[in-house]
Amino acid sequence: MLRLTEVKLPLDHAPEALLEAICQRLGVSASAVQHYTIFRRGYDARKRSAISLIYTLDVEVANAAAVLASRSDDRHLGPTPDTTYKFVTQAPAGLQGRPVVIGTGPCGLLAGLLLAQMGFKPIILERGKAVRERTKDTWGLWRKNTLNPESNVQFGEGGAGTFSDGKLYSQIKDPQFHGRKVLEEFVKAGAPEEIMYVSKPHIGTFRLVKMVENIRTTITELGGEIRFGSKVDRIIIDNHQVQGVELAGGEQIASQHVVLAIGHSARDTFEMLHEQGVYLEAKPFSIGFRVEHPQTLIDNARFGPNAGNEILGAADYKLVHHCQNGRAAYSFCMCPGGQVVAATSEPGRVVTNGMSQYSRAERNANAALVVEVKPEDFPGDYRSNPLAGIDFQRQWESAAFVAGGSDYCAPAQRVGDFLAGKASTALGSVAPSYQPGVHMTDLASCVPPYVIAALREAIPAFDKQIKGFAMADAVLTGVETRTSSPVRIKRGPDYQSINTRGLYPAGEGAGYAGGILSAGVDGIKVAEALALAMGGGHST
Repeated sequence: MLRLTEVKLPLDHAPEALLEAICQRLGVSASAVQHYTIFRRGYDARKRSAISLIYTLDVEVANAAAVLASRSDDRHLGPTPDTTYKFVTQAPAGLQGRPVVIGTGPCGLLAGLLLAQMGFKPIILERGKAVRERTKDTWGLWRKNTLNPESNVQFGEGGAGTFSDGKLYSQIKDPQFHGRKVLEEFVKAGAPEEIMYVSKPHIGTFRLVKMVENIRTTITELGGEIRFGSKVDRIIIDNHQVQGVELAGGEQIASQHVVLAIGHSARDTFEMLHEQGVYLEAKPFSIGFRVEHPQTLIDNARFGPNAGNEILGAADYKLVHHCQNGRAAYSFCMCPGGQVVAATSEPGRVVTNGMSQYSRAERNANAALVVEVKPEDFPGDYRSNPLAGIDFQRQWESAAFVAGGSDYCAPAQRVGDFLAGKASTALGSVAPSYQPGVHMTDLASCVPPYVIAALREAIPAFDKQIKGFAMADAVLTGVETRTSSPVRIKRGPDYQSINTRGLYPAGEGAGYAGGILSAGVDGIKVAEALALAMGGGHST
């Protein structure tokens, strides 16, 4: 098999054009091409009137070695790499003890799935509820202003990624193709097969719910156990070695191998770990607001006359601006054709996030517009208090709760008013999608002054890249504080905590991932390390 990259064709090319392009690039006849598959398909929209599709193709051709030799000057041609996942080990017969996985977000689910596939029969603990019950509780906040602190956008089966755009792409280095393994497992669980080849795959919330359930079924069929409503109150540690966990009800589960895949909002768990002496450190993250525009505005700005093309779908964007105050302002977690959602996990606070369904068919585009904050910005001394970032988040989430009316409505402001430095009193042409609702106000009270200054500078700069981005009626909704974990649970090259043996910090909450795909990849890496340690390194 040969891999052919950078095959460019017009957006509206005929189906046979792919084979013709292959033959031209390889210098062979159509009869010599035995088979080909699309490994990746992206697009180049720099020229809106002439958008190109860009393919990476795996081609089976007669006498491949000779073809490769004859095209040695083509740097976009080479042998197809082996992306088949290979298990690092299998559980030895008579293995004593079972690993424990805390959390059922994408990291915990993939760690648990891989351990189950290797025969280790993991016990997976989730403080929240199964995904369908959790969905009902989440809608309880969105429709009835009723928050369940243990079952919401942040806590429950599937993790925070369940109520998101379901993006499945990442910029992490992945030389072992672990991301491919994640996507393959998602397809087995019911994701559309196109996620294996489109350049920016996504799934959407409704499909994620069913996928999560199917992965759970696979884990249990392989001998794993998933327990909901099982909040871990204490890690049992003896002489810097994990011996098990203690649940909120007092039950203890013995294990010397515990994966900590808790997500970035498990603040009480971070506090517990700090009290127990597990090494944590404060880390940077970003805060800001959600911005909503008409999706048609973004489509026209990005795709011009090709807006609405079925292959292109709803347009997205990724923006960054380096501000005069030394901060970087950027777009984050852009959700085409989606909605802004209430994402708090604590009473008396307002947090926003974004999500889309697979169709991305809602009227508004939304994204976080955020500004980086550093441990030096946090209250107190972050060196002696690694949880200072949590205090910082809570401060502004509480301010947003008050600014929104103290009933889980979110504070909001028209972009024109925000840039002019005056409070909004009414909406314009853009209707915000946030539920349970918004309260028009001045967002300057909801984030630090340097964030306001950076965004007031960045939005007009973004308008130069996307015409209409600074439209007066676009809506800002506050606040976005959960962009990434405020702490890092530092681990060594063996994926174990640097001062607590047998504890495997993993995923977003531990500070080692940012998104569904990277969290799943980290879950695989941690599961591999744990399996080798637990199984004595019996490599397959």
